Amino acid sequence: MPGKQHFHFVGVCGTAMGSVAAAMKRKGFTVTGSDANVYPPMSDFLREEGVEVVEGYRAGNIPASADVIVIGNAISRGNEEAEEALDRRLLYVSLPEVMKEHFLRGKRNLVVAGTHGKTTTSSILAWLLLSAGRDPGWMIGGLPRNLGRGAHFADSEFNVLEGDEYDTAFFDKRSKFLHYLPEVAVINNIEFDHADIYDDLDQIKLSFERLLRVVPRSGIAVINGDDPNCLDVVNGAPCPVTRVGFGQHCEVRIEDVGYSPQGSRFTLAGVRLEIAMPGEFNVRNAAMAATAARHAGLSDDEIREGLASFEGIARRQELRGVAGGVKVIDDFAHHPTAIRQAVEALRQQHPEGRLWVLFEPRSNTTKRKIFQNELAECLAGADVAVIAAIPDPEKVPPEDRLDPAAVAAKVPGGKGRYLPTVESIVETVAAEARSGDVVAVLSNGGFGGIHQRLLERLA
Repeated sequence: MPGKQHFHFVGVCGTAMGSVAAAMKRKGFTVTGSDANVYPPMSDFLREEGVEVVEGYRAGNIPASADVIVIGNAISRGNEEAEEALDRRLLYVSLPEVMKEHFLRGKRNLVVAGTHGKTTTSSILAWLLLSAGRDPGWMIGGLPRNLGRGAHFADSEFNVLEGDEYDTAFFDKRSKFLHYLPEVAVINNIEFDHADIYDDLDQIKLSFERLLRVVPRSGIAVINGDDPNCLDVVNGAPCPVTRVGFGQHCEVRIEDVGYSPQGSRFTLAGVRLEIAMPGEFNVRNAAMAATAARHAGLSDDEIREGLASFEGIARRQELRGVAGGVKVIDDFAHHPTAIRQAVEALRQQHPEGRLWVLFEPRSNTTKRKIFQNELAECLAGADVAVIAAIPDPEKVPPEDRLDPAAVAAKVPGGKGRYLPTVESIVETVAAEARSGDVVAVLSNGGFGGIHQRLLERLA
């Protein structure tokens, strides 16, 4: 995009879109944007950064002076501005293409991918580099407490990127991470997900194989050596591969793991490390980040100090409050594997009292009946497992739709309940929860503001 000076972002209020738009403005480009939902905090952030934003999508929003139209992943055919860009044969690109050309080319890009743990692992890795004085840029899908924001672009040799296997744009169905010019590709695990764009696990594995094809010989793939799907994907990979895990075949082994309510301790390749996060999955996340950090040049002492000071991520087993002696915890888990791991970690961190798990089947995959049996099984570790109704059920054909009531009925031990509305869930918890109980809310959305409503009702 040489010589282009005015960038117009369609869908500018998304976290990634807004962060890149502001970074482009700071680079000296003229930046405008539009979105259907213009509200704080992103609207305030963009205004402070000098990015002009209009609300709503209209063909007339595209300035005559715009050289490049950046079309967000959430934009589909039929959007007036997307249609105008097509009709006028304007230069339109995806957000990952802008990132590649203006922030990633020539840099040491560390890309964290996989079905689970991307946000946590990329947050840990960015913090390891930052705490060691390497001043990295980053693009992360959550809010790391140490970093203060999900995206930051620095004049540094390092970038840490959460690499999503989701497609890039309506006109580019390749996975986003294929644009990120990785020197390091971290693959935490591979399972079936994103049922709205992938037909089966083999299609997902193919995307990860393509990622490894663009890792240079001077780079490295850091993979979960205990995950059979990861091992399949790296078979024949053209880049160096390091396997991390508990198995004896792993080049970097995790050993001597210990858990407490305060966190986890483990030995990685002979080095004793600690992190203030519970659960085996967080030990694995930390081990993957530490191995990537070693490749980037950090010493064992720098890694040890960085892990010990990592404070976690918003919406990852985050305590939202205590009312009536009941703890209300927020967690992002929405895939059966992530739910099972979250329940196990909550048990380790809160060994006393009953554990309530309130699950909203909100993702494009969990709305479908693909995990009808697995969801019931992964909730077995709760004392009470509550399944809510599917949001916007009309978006999934009836024959493909999850049956939440059937899931609740299949939870082992008769511990499942189907409570379709937020109101019914809040009233049930308020009536039955007692001091010392833990109520964990699992959703990849807002779940109707249930966290605050629970706290107010319990109080």
